[in-house]
Amino acid sequence: EKTCAAMVRKISRYRIFSDQQGKMNLSLLDTGGELMLVPQFTLAANTQKGLRPSFNGAEPTAAAGLFDVLTARIDSDYISPQTGVFGADMQVSSCNDGPVTFWLQVN
Repeated sequence: EKTCAAMVRKISRYRIFSDQQGKMNLSLLDTGGELMLVPQFTLAANTQKGLRPSFNGAEPTAAAGLFDVLTARIDSDYISPQTGVFGADMQVSSCNDGPVTFWLQVN
């Protein structure tokens, strides 16, 4: 839950949107933008060996609970996100606007 709190701060304040000078200097909160949180449990796959991913070390129950905590925190503290459904077979498409993609992590 401590990590979820740190992620909420980072997601909402990470300055990735352009200001009037075209520099990445504005956050989601600054722009009043929207957020979509999509659970991606398959990122827990171990792909180190063989030709098939392994999910043996994954903890779906814990992950689902943490996704709910993250969603609730960001909803109550900042903005109401759109969300996917944990464990569902979802069709998600994304259109990146710009030359960058970020993978946010916290310690």
